[in-house]
Amino acid sequence: MQEYFFHSNVPIVPDNQPYLERPRIDRLLKTALQYSIVTVVAGVGYGKTQGVYAFLHKFKIRTVWLQFSERDNLVSRFWEHFTQAVAFVDTANADKLRDIGFPETERQFDRYMIVPQEDIASNRTYVFVYDDFHLIHEKTVLRFIERTITTPFSHIKSILISRTKPAINIEGFAVKGILAQIDEDNLRFTQQEIIDYYRIQNIPISPETASGIYHDTEGWAFAIHLAGVSLKSGGIEYVRSSMKFNSFQFIEYALFTSLSLELQKYLIRLSLIEHWPLAILNELAADPGIIEEMKQINSFIYFDFYQNSYRIHHLFLEYLQEKQGILSASEKQEVYTIAARWCLDHNLKMDAVTYYERTGNYQAIFDICFSFPQVMSFNAAAFFMEVLERAPSDIYDRYIDAFVIRIKLLISLNEFDEILAFLKTMKSIGESLPSSEFTIGILYIYYVMRGFWGLITCVYTNCYDFAWHFKQAYEFFHGSLIQYTFKGGFTACLSPHICLVNGPEKKDMEQYIAEITQAVPYISALMPGCTCGMDDLARAELAYFKTNLAQSERYALEAIRKAREKDQYQIENLALFYLLRIELAQGNGKGIQECLQQLQAQLLEKSFVNRQALYDMVTGWFYTHIKQTHYLTSWLKNDFEERDLHTFMYGMEILVKLKYQVAEQRYAAALALLESQKHESGIWLFLFGKIALRILEAVCLYHCKERSASIQALEDAYHLAASNGLDMPFIELGNEMRTLMSLALKDKTCVIPKEWLKKIRGSAATYAKKWLSLGKRYQNPLPVPEAPYGTLSTREQKILINLSQGLTREEMAKAADLSINTVKSVIKSVYNKLGALNRADAIRIATKLGMLKGPDRNS
Repeated sequence: MQEYFFHSNVPIVPDNQPYLERPRIDRLLKTALQYSIVTVVAGVGYGKTQGVYAFLHKFKIRTVWLQFSERDNLVSRFWEHFTQAVAFVDTANADKLRDIGFPETERQFDRYMIVPQEDIASNRTYVFVYDDFHLIHEKTVLRFIERTITTPFSHIKSILISRTKPAINIEGFAVKGILAQIDEDNLRFTQQEIIDYYRIQNIPISPETASGIYHDTEGWAFAIHLAGVSLKSGGIEYVRSSMKFNSFQFIEYALFTSLSLELQKYLIRLSLIEHWPLAILNELAADPGIIEEMKQINSFIYFDFYQNSYRIHHLFLEYLQEKQGILSASEKQEVYTIAARWCLDHNLKMDAVTYYERTGNYQAIFDICFSFPQVMSFNAAAFFMEVLERAPSDIYDRYIDAFVIRIKLLISLNEFDEILAFLKTMKSIGESLPSSEFTIGILYIYYVMRGFWGLITCVYTNCYDFAWHFKQAYEFFHGSLIQYTFKGGFTACLSPHICLVNGPEKKDMEQYIAEITQAVPYISALMPGCTCGMDDLARAELAYFKTNLAQSERYALEAIRKAREKDQYQIENLALFYLLRIELAQGNGKGIQECLQQLQAQLLEKSFVNRQALYDMVTGWFYTHIKQTHYLTSWLKNDFEERDLHTFMYGMEILVKLKYQVAEQRYAAALALLESQKHESGIWLFLFGKIALRILEAVCLYHCKERSASIQALEDAYHLAASNGLDMPFIELGNEMRTLMSLALKDKTCVIPKEWLKKIRGSAATYAKKWLSLGKRYQNPLPVPEAPYGTLSTREQKILINLSQGLTREEMAKAADLSINTVKSVIKSVYNKLGALNRADAIRIATKLGMLKGPDRNS
């Protein structure tokens, strides 16, 4: 045990709370916390929470305490709860975690892990307590907790308090030697502890009586406490007769009936809600004296310093909840409203929604939903959609916001077909009912949302008519007395390419540019600032790919100027991306540094959603392009990533991962990734994306000695690019493209014009010379990485790479000419040397250590 772990040996006793020293339990916990993970598993009423709480509080151990409920199986609610608990220890880091969002994927988990790595002091121990762990069954939450509690930080400990065995890999933790377990036999009161407990309760008791109570209760803490209450009333015979009652009867006769009627009613009202902070207690208390009376039942209700609120024993809470039927509807509504306001003030939005739903205050729910980003996380959108589906059938007759909210949620859930059907319903309602402010508002919202639907889906439909719908909305807005104002901040959510064109026809590109140019002024007037600079950015993008760098730079700078004025962060981000590529094409090292600095400055913009992911991807494109992959963040090196980005943004992720594979000369792996994405949405939707992927495919096929297939991929890319004169995607590949062009010039079957091949070969060679020297500036050779618990052998290194590539054991055995049992043995050895629990854990650790730069399995 580290010397610094216990900061004080002076007990801290909560106000008015009798405190029993249990040195035996203290010793158990002190020994257990030499391990990373401690489970405390026992049935209800065994004093699990009290024992852990008293120990941590007594020795001033820095603690983050999470008290779980069933609602924590909602991922968004869990994350709000988690970050609020962290805020009691460190507000700044809690804010960082809120910005990162729930780390559901490798990308997000890497960002999450940076917080303890950079900001949590390593010279003192932190304990995370997960109380009532048995209530958690959502696999996503369980996986996050399992990964979190196995983090490689020796100063962060985890205690899991549960009525049943936690639904995570307990056996694996035990085998790894990182787990200590405390059970109900450890927690049972001894006969001497019973005597000591009654002594601090001022209940005199003989050894014989203590022996009888010990025999009757079997050391069950809750029964021992109730027996003490009975002793005060009727002596030992009363205790033994009381033991025959069930727990609720016992509470009724031994405790509840002795309380004043005012306190009884007060406690029943409090049982409606989970959070008992002093602010809520004071607001609900007609007489301040009632709180003082409540404090007297301190072994059932006590103040929790870690959560800064009062807590109640589970059995007593369940008993009170059985009596909620005596409360009137207005009494319940008052409690729920007060609790909802408090939750909203303390960043517990999901709980606030739950309480507002119970009061029927849907406008408050809609306002909370508007406070979320325009594209919400899937689980948050699903939660709000469930609330909307449970709402009364006349919700759309009473709240015009309901229409906007439903569309917002459907966008976040990627339900584009359902959006169109709902929009048609909206239009029908607006046109069929008598004209009124409400119906005009519906039509106004319809035209705005129909315009956005057209803008988002034109890459699928090749239909470019969205500007007309925005124009209709604008005329509604200025031609009638519409009072409706769209709520929330508005910023364009973009794909990796701003030109939402699918096909190679020149007319499609021209039509899109004309349409977005018409639409932007209407959109930015209807939804203040939204899409400002988007039309300039579209022209900058097209000019860049047509190699008109000076024109592209002018448009990009104009897009940045407009975007910054209206906080259109993603437009600014993508414009900076093209400026970075322009500077790279011109070999301007100073300009590149300025672009990188401006991209980094965007990380400080808290209202810029997904800013870290976009920064990682844009800079990742740059570093893979100049072959300096050691700068690439680890989540972009992982082929087998769960998707958490929106469909359009996901395309950028795939592009950077492909460039990484090519830079690392893992051509077969790159081809496999390309093949896996051909039927996905994202980058394959966009003309520019399709060209880039075909070119990368040609490069990989060439290096895999598939020359004819490489020429075919190159021809496909050419045919996609030719009508619009899109040369830059080819030129950007520098020496790789120079080689391909030379191959194509020699190939008699190649249908690409020879003059074009020669032109691109020369331009690509020039491009390569300009950035070759730039790449050297960013070289930073890293030391050869080693596993934490031993150096991997050559065979182990190969197996580790196979694990990262997703090969089965059978495939590994065949590739290495080994038996299945030998492969299993090598995998076990890899896990042991890495300190990993499973394949995913091994890949995560190895990626962080930079150990996955081995040769491609098929190259």
